[in-house]
Amino acid sequence: MITEHALLPVIPGREVEFELAFAKARAIISSIPGCRSLMLSRSIESPSTYLLLVEWDQLDDHTIGFRQSVQYQEWRALLHHFYEPFPLVEHFQTVP
Repeated sequence: MITEHALLPVIPGREVEFELAFAKARAIISSIPGCRSLMLSRSIESPSTYLLLVEWDQLDDHTIGFRQSVQYQEWRALLHHFYEPFPLVEHFQTVP
């Protein structure tokens, strides 16, 4: 299992809009094969920053299966205009 980690820097003042758009986008990413779960959290100290954690069966499920899909274009249209700067996305694997 792989965990995708992304800190999402939402433009201040657009948090409510972002959360509404994310509610729609959640269904998109959840429908992708290999997506096990996702969680979006909002920072207490920096309320314009969100943490997205997505669990994938394998790295390719995200980097190829999702990012090269038609659904990714929908995801991008819903969410990418909220970020400044664009988020850094990293993948983590559990240490035995």
